[in-house]
Amino acid sequence: MKTLLLFLAGAIALAAAPALVGGPFVVNVTRNTATVVWIVESEELTLHPPAGAAARPFPSLRIEKTTLTGLQPNTRYDYDIPGRDGVKGWFKTAPAATQPYHFLVYGDTRTRHDVHRKVIEQILKNGIPDFVLQTGDMVENGFDSALWPIFFDIERDLLRQTAFFPALGNHERDCRNFFDFFQLTNSYYSFNWGNAHFSVLNSDLANSAPTQHERDAFWAEQTRWLEDDLQANQNAEFRFITAHHPLFTAVARRQEANPHMTALVPMLEKYHVTAAFFGHDHNYQHYLKNGIHYIGSGGGGAPLYDVDQPPPGITQKVVSVENFVTVAVDGKTIHIQAFDITGQKIDDVEIKH
Repeated sequence: MKTLLLFLAGAIALAAAPALVGGPFVVNVTRNTATVVWIVESEELTLHPPAGAAARPFPSLRIEKTTLTGLQPNTRYDYDIPGRDGVKGWFKTAPAATQPYHFLVYGDTRTRHDVHRKVIEQILKNGIPDFVLQTGDMVENGFDSALWPIFFDIERDLLRQTAFFPALGNHERDCRNFFDFFQLTNSYYSFNWGNAHFSVLNSDLANSAPTQHERDAFWAEQTRWLEDDLQANQNAEFRFITAHHPLFTAVARRQEANPHMTALVPMLEKYHVTAAFFGHDHNYQHYLKNGIHYIGSGGGGAPLYDVDQPPPGITQKVVSVENFVTVAVDGKTIHIQAFDITGQKIDDVEIKH
């Protein structure tokens, strides 16, 4: 009887557990620490619009997290959540400067969920990266709680096997969800991995503040931070930049749309940035200017844009196709490859320091 009661109590507790709708995934990974996050749906509200429109559910999402400390560098750690059968994952901590690593770049997964799913399937076939740089626009509207479970469902098998470093896109709309889900206290940040330093920017000025004066002040503060960040990390073998909005584009209607980003070029050259990765334009773009590679990977599922006016003199490759980018770093050599949604290689470049 006692065994039966214990079984029933466990069954009731499990049945009462809120539904897991995101994760687990790992963020803020260093050589010695990491934070594991998972998202549950505690309740759900149903909205009944007027004029007979279809009712729509809006889940109430709750973030669960735990921070791990005392980890060893360049080590794989497996984890699971007791009481949730089959919910497990793994990640690797950041390596020492002498050890090789590889990472993934992709973004703009916000719509066409079937296409987003195919991109992720192809990424998984290509091999699991040590970490991911996501270039933003994960969902169509960051405030819409019904969209995030869709994103996390499609990304589940990737995110449970790697570390995740996202940039804020304009479609996240500077929402609280972005900061809570990915355990960020600021919209721009930096981290070290192996022999490289990574600066992740918030290029979304439109949603950064309500007035032009405040937006200007925000950007001035961020650019000062970036210069200090790059200057302090000149001893790193490589320096990488990530942001949502690109500095250059082959999309004619978007050219000159991001002057605040284009204005960063002299600073990036001054501090010897190796490569910069962006999204926002739904295609693949690669430029080379004064030794810096500028790569746009915004082909994660959102509707494609034409590449109808490639900038002269710096264009290496532009193609309107869904895509993702892999970067392998081994000592003083970087190997960058871009693949389309079918797994075909669309670009290949080697950088030697």
